[in-house]
Amino acid sequence: MTHPLPRPPSAVVAARLDAPRPGARVTVAGLVLLRQRPGTAQGVVFVTLEDETGVVNVVIWRKVFERFRRAVIAGRLLRVTGRVERQNGVVHVVADLIEDLSPLLDRLSDPDCALSQAGETG
Repeated sequence: MTHPLPRPPSAVVAARLDAPRPGARVTVAGLVLLRQRPGTAQGVVFVTLEDETGVVNVVIWRKVFERFRRAVIAGRLLRVTGRVERQNGVVHVVADLIEDLSPLLDRLSDPDCALSQAGETG
């Protein structure tokens, strides 16, 4: 029996983040490439996510970080909902909701998952 592949729920892909107007609320999802918490950023955390089309820059203000601390620190696959912001040609998503979807990655090693069966393609 073939099981559905693990996929994050609906999200705007990185390549399409230029479409929503500034201030629009969007949801993005991707693998965590980088977490930065510069000492000069006054508690702001910057996360870079990667999906199949590119990277997404996420800005996490201190209060949001405190609320979703565990997901931000430990998550390998995150879904972030927030507002689109553009500055000097760079698009950011300013987070207000962060979800850890890492358990979806764990399903890839499940022997019943179509991706993990040697010699087969989905």
